[in-house]
Amino acid sequence: MTSPTKPVSSLPIAIPSMTLGRAWVHELDVKIPEAGRAGYQGIELFWEDLVYAAKKFDPAATETSEKPILRAAHWVRKLCDKEGLEIFVLQPFLNYDGLLDQEAHDRMIKKLHFWFKIAKVLGTEMIQVPSQMNLEGTTSDEDKIVADIKEIGELGLKENPPIRFAYEALAWGAHLDLWQQVWRVVQRVNLPNVGTVLDTYQLLGRVYGDPTSPTGKQPNADADVVASLRELASTPDLLPKLFYIQLSDVERMDPPLSSTHPFWNAAQLPHMQWSRNARLFPCEQDRGGYLPVLDMAKVIFDQVGFRGWVSMESFSRTMTDPDPSVPRTHAQRGMKSWKALLKELGQE
Repeated sequence: MTSPTKPVSSLPIAIPSMTLGRAWVHELDVKIPEAGRAGYQGIELFWEDLVYAAKKFDPAATETSEKPILRAAHWVRKLCDKEGLEIFVLQPFLNYDGLLDQEAHDRMIKKLHFWFKIAKVLGTEMIQVPSQMNLEGTTSDEDKIVADIKEIGELGLKENPPIRFAYEALAWGAHLDLWQQVWRVVQRVNLPNVGTVLDTYQLLGRVYGDPTSPTGKQPNADADVVASLRELASTPDLLPKLFYIQLSDVERMDPPLSSTHPFWNAAQLPHMQWSRNARLFPCEQDRGGYLPVLDMAKVIFDQVGFRGWVSMESFSRTMTDPDPSVPRTHAQRGMKSWKALLKELGQE
């Protein structure tokens, strides 16, 4: 970690590749230059983008097609190098923790070893691991989840250079949906390369927001978010294990999310539907943003003292808009948002 005395305005700013447009609509050789032109220093590389890039080398490539994906990784690294962008994390290593079937678990470990190869090509030393999304075939047993995360942590330590894992609580996680639950697992794993990532949507959307409510808020939203942020600010030893942060807001649903809503997807929990369709950048109240992102940002920067990578993450239905201006628009919106947030923080 860098010194907490470093100005927030000087922190490295990144944007996820999928935020610039979904892979089957907008290609990396368009998105990455737009990230560079907008002034970012890095990107989160979304696995989906890598798989679609592999189709340039083999039209039949899938996520298990190792040779074309390795070629795509070299190609992406060159694109980023040309723009002066660091690929600081590869994500998301989905639905790994808590698997009950040993063969399914072993397949994920095999997949992870391939991700290690990809990470080396990309020049990144970090992989993001979201909390398990599937109830079926998984367990909430904390001992099992800790053992699983410890296993990948120990494998990561054997790599040269070591691979770090940023474990994240998803607001729609099947078993872990609060930052405190993920933090407890990280503490129990107790490895130097296993930490967490804090996402303003995942924390505030879960504790404060409710897309199915006419108010847009949980019944005790204000008190609960104050308590959660107070606990975050006072958590000992958090800073060295806070590997990066993601900043985003979300639209207040009007009308509330229900089975008659245009976004409705019966296969997804409401918070996941909300996330996939209506995420915004911070300081976009004109687009319907309303979560207390500024309050959380103040805690992260001023009280926790975080001074690492900041990623401007947004998921939205606009990411599948075929308009070729989407990558540029999203890149510029994200940077405008960061500058607006700095102003709100008094850190211009």
